[in-house]
Amino acid sequence: MERFKDATDALLVQQHQQSGAQRKLGEVRSGIESLTDLRSDNLDALDDLDAQLEALMAGEGIDFDIGNLTLEREVEAALQVDTGSIEASHQISLLEVIEGDSADWAHYMLSVRGYAEQNGVDLNGDPFIRLMTESQRIVVEKRIDEDLTYKAANCDKYDYMLAGTCGMIAGLVDVLFVGLPGTGSIGKGADQAVDNAVMGLAKILGWKGGLKASNKKASAIAFLEGKFKVNYDQTHTNKTGSTGTDGKVRNLLPTNHHIKNLAHSPDLIGLFFSIVNQFNSTSTFVSDGRLITIDTETFELKGGSFPAKIFAGFCNWLGHLASDMAGSSGSAGNSRRGTGIPMPFYSMLQFLDFGSFGQHRDTFAKVAVKVFEQGYDMRHGIALAVPVLIAELLTRLTWTFKQRVYHKKEWKDCVPTANNPELRRMLLVAHGTLCVVDGVDAGLRSGGDIVQFMLRSNVLAWARFGTLAVKELRVWYKAGGLDIDAANEHLDAEYKRLLKSG
Repeated sequence: MERFKDATDALLVQQHQQSGAQRKLGEVRSGIESLTDLRSDNLDALDDLDAQLEALMAGEGIDFDIGNLTLEREVEAALQVDTGSIEASHQISLLEVIEGDSADWAHYMLSVRGYAEQNGVDLNGDPFIRLMTESQRIVVEKRIDEDLTYKAANCDKYDYMLAGTCGMIAGLVDVLFVGLPGTGSIGKGADQAVDNAVMGLAKILGWKGGLKASNKKASAIAFLEGKFKVNYDQTHTNKTGSTGTDGKVRNLLPTNHHIKNLAHSPDLIGLFFSIVNQFNSTSTFVSDGRLITIDTETFELKGGSFPAKIFAGFCNWLGHLASDMAGSSGSAGNSRRGTGIPMPFYSMLQFLDFGSFGQHRDTFAKVAVKVFEQGYDMRHGIALAVPVLIAELLTRLTWTFKQRVYHKKEWKDCVPTANNPELRRMLLVAHGTLCVVDGVDAGLRSGGDIVQFMLRSNVLAWARFGTLAVKELRVWYKAGGLDIDAANEHLDAEYKRLLKSG
């Protein structure tokens, strides 16, 4: 804030200097005009004198011979003029400048405030009132009011009808084509896409078993597991060695170790624990809502320096996640779909160790693990994203065409940006409708079983609806106030534009 105050003070002083320079330019122009007028008057006077001289000489019968330029001494003396005594001046005072090295900000600001004190420049009050003209202030205030303030939506009945229809279409897609993990047509397509991606990556890294292996998917997974070995891949509670935790982590099984071990999470949390575990030869789990770290066999990262080891750990993490996305090599070799890796941040649900659900009175954390064990993994997350994207894109598309066709706006004014209040409300309605359809379907088909209810629920749709609802409540509460995020985005864009133009 102090730096901002210094900058505005410097601008005010520079404005004062600019005004002074403009006044001096006016004085210079006035002086030049005065000298021009004086010169013109002198030339006119000389012309008059020359005419009088010619008339006088003609009256006296004197014939002027231009070839004879000799003068009598009396005439010569009369024509001698002391040009050194002639003065024609227009006095203009010098401008006062600010002394100081511009690279030394503190010294420069001392000079600025000294100049302000000597010249009566008022540095108090709102500086922008004086820095901008009236027309500039009107433009800025209009821009702030239109683009940089929170505005409540002003949707008409057609907006709500279109948004509800988009959400209903997305909800039907969710119910009819997603369903339980790995069962719907979209879910099967997502599973196949992940399988192809895993085999494609293995082939890029040198996998040669595609033609000979009886099960290509299992062969590719085994290849990646061998290429990206880690020390945190324990799968059993009571086993010892590299596959067990010696009883330290409860209920650890091959079907849930990807969610219980935090390094298998495909997000920043998973990356953090993966690097830490590889450096420290440890393995970190979540059990009964608590974080548990166990020692493992010594693990040595490749690389001759710390950055190189970090990079090696990062590559190990990515490669191991790729080997687990389509399930383990053991599950891929039989008819079972197998459990892949959890969706980003899904592992954090294990810390919600409260409540009592179902006939076994499980906590919410245990319910989340059971849901994952039945296939609610990253592959199913890809399938769940399809209805959410349909609701999002359909709503934006219908809003764009309504602005163009119904409101007769130019195409450049029909860009579906998130800052538009009507579009924001329509997205909330569309995703809310999707969640209603999804929730009703899950409730009816689950028969009251919390695990079945969550298996049939679209967690991504609910997450998107939640973020939109929070944003709408924030706008409703701050309607008319300055949108700091939008203002910062505008300033960043303007700063980048200035850098490019410079």
